[in-house]
Amino acid sequence: MAVSPAYSLIATDLDGTLLRGDDTVSDRSLAALARGVRAGARHLVVTGRPAPRVRPLLELLGCTGLAVCGQGAQVYDAAAGRLLWSVRLDRELAETALGKIEAEVGQVYAAVDQDGVDGLTLIEPGYLMPHPTLPAVRVGRRDDLWCAPISKVLLRHGTLTDDELAAVARSVVGSLATVTMSGPGTVELQPSGVTKATGLALAAERLGIAAARALAFGDMPNDIPMFEWAGRGVAMSNAHPELKAVADEITLSNERDGIAVVLERLFPTD
Repeated sequence: MAVSPAYSLIATDLDGTLLRGDDTVSDRSLAALARGVRAGARHLVVTGRPAPRVRPLLELLGCTGLAVCGQGAQVYDAAAGRLLWSVRLDRELAETALGKIEAEVGQVYAAVDQDGVDGLTLIEPGYLMPHPTLPAVRVGRRDDLWCAPISKVLLRHGTLTDDELAAVARSVVGSLATVTMSGPGTVELQPSGVTKATGLALAAERLGIAAARALAFGDMPNDIPMFEWAGRGVAMSNAHPELKAVADEITLSNERDGIAVVLERLFPTD
């Protein structure tokens, strides 16, 4: 198979990037990804969603290889149905970080993604899921969030914007956790030093693909480390200004097949 002269890895975020607002993928985008795969490239999903919330989408996309989940804290093998690599967020550190944030901004509402291929998403009273289609279990009090190992904490505030909440969190959390913003209503605490680039680099090494040959698509600040790692970063037109500022290219929105536009240009017709 002839490989594109420039890229042999296509790394795509999901929400706001490959997925449309209704959690579907257009036929055009599916066809463009298939074109890249037929040319010899590998497609890797790189998402903030934990592995249990990604599995149905991987089936839709026909992905049977690796996927980077949980903001880079998990590398999931779809064919084997298991995690090849996983980093947990220490629950005591998470509680401490949460306390520091609330000391600055007052009450926040929290949720957690549990570790593992069957981990649950737990939400405390007052927390609203940013993606109402994603399954979650409501618990009675915050202490119940820490009942099992977790991969990350999700935060929301009653009045602060996501940018404001993320800025405060970064200013007080320090080395306790990595603070990311991955979508509307989605400010997160994940294991310190772990980013999408961490998981993507591990997956790419396993596949024998160098960073320079990776093409990455995203829409939010949590995609910045992935763009910095990859050979080329493409932001959607609906992307956050911080990501657009570091992108090599800006394509159309997720609703207008922005990924397909780029792939159709880079990978010639079969």
